[in-house]
Amino acid sequence: MAPAEARARRTDVLIAVGTAALAIGLQFGLPPLDRADPDGTGYRYPDVLSWPWIVLAVGMLVQSAVLLRARRAPRTTLMVTAVLPAVLVLIAPSTLSGLAMLPVVVAVVLAGLRVPVARLWPTLVATVVPIVVTQTVFAFSVLGAGRASMATGLATGIAMGVLQAVGATGLPMLVVLVVRSRRDVRAARTAEATAVDRQQDAQVDAAIARERAAMARELHDIAAHHLSGIALMSAAIDRQIDSDPERAHEGVRQVRAQSTAVLDDLRRLVGLLREDAPAERLVETVPGIVDLVERSRHRGTVELDVRAGSDRRPLGDGVGPLAQLAAYRTVQEALANAAMHAPGAPCTVRIDDRAADHLVIRIESGAATARVPDSSAAGGNGLRGMRERAELVGARLQAGPSGDGGWLVVLGLDRETR
Repeated sequence: MAPAEARARRTDVLIAVGTAALAIGLQFGLPPLDRADPDGTGYRYPDVLSWPWIVLAVGMLVQSAVLLRARRAPRTTLMVTAVLPAVLVLIAPSTLSGLAMLPVVVAVVLAGLRVPVARLWPTLVATVVPIVVTQTVFAFSVLGAGRASMATGLATGIAMGVLQAVGATGLPMLVVLVVRSRRDVRAARTAEATAVDRQQDAQVDAAIARERAAMARELHDIAAHHLSGIALMSAAIDRQIDSDPERAHEGVRQVRAQSTAVLDDLRRLVGLLREDAPAERLVETVPGIVDLVERSRHRGTVELDVRAGSDRRPLGDGVGPLAQLAAYRTVQEALANAAMHAPGAPCTVRIDDRAADHLVIRIESGAATARVPDSSAAGGNGLRGMRERAELVGARLQAGPSGDGGWLVVLGLDRETR
């Protein structure tokens, strides 16, 4: 037997034993108390261990035993405990017959706690009938209500039965409704707290996912820009190491410079992720694209065309810092893609800063003039990172093949209103 089932079983036994002990205790105590009262009630209680007393005691023990089934069959238990008093009063009516209502009250409470009210009310209505019958028989046989007339006796018995039914079922149900309402409130609060916790966990998971995506973009941009150049220069060095040692040495120095640059960028990114030390931040802006293009010329022919406005404002003026970083990374990724997928092709970076409300960056590469290495197959992460950055800052991105077999990337950035 499972621990929870064992605890429930013990609870059922305690309820049944407690009900029986209280009922039999009252049955033992009421006759001596009544005899000790000089005024009395006018009705003599049966002697202890007399026939009516024994019948009532056995009946209440049976009612208490029936309560053991209240967990599995609450409505049946309620009906049985309500019918048994009518049988007892028919067999051996006595002034203590009202004690048989105590197990009925307990059965009402147990049924009300375990069955929804909408399903329980027909059973509650049905219990009124045996209670009215019990009180009517009691009124005739014990109280002598039918001595004057049958109609008066019936009226008296029915009235007593209705009052007894209200006391045995109505009042306990009010208590049950209060208890259930408080239990429902606690359950609702628990569910609300659980929902809040789940929502917070979902928000944390979403934030972590966004941070991971941002880290992936940064790592991809850094690695793709520098390592693609290292791969191309290594291939050139392999061809020149015997035929042109001087140029091979120059290529090795460029590989070293690129390796140092990628290490610096990775160290800077790791520093941003650490909390125990301040990190050095590299300000990557639209003016920094000029130096980026200059550093990229060792991989091929890269031309820069800057078209500034007539008002001599700084390049990229009015574009937010996050949008400028997106522009820088977009150019960096486009140049890396051009070197990887179109080696030897000329590339042009045009920064059009003439419009008053927006800035346009255009990166166009020609068709490949050399064989593309097999290891340079793309996974699509670069274009995905471009689009994510553009969506993040509200920019407009177009990327696709150009008419001459090359590739074209156009990024439009709005200036911030002042």
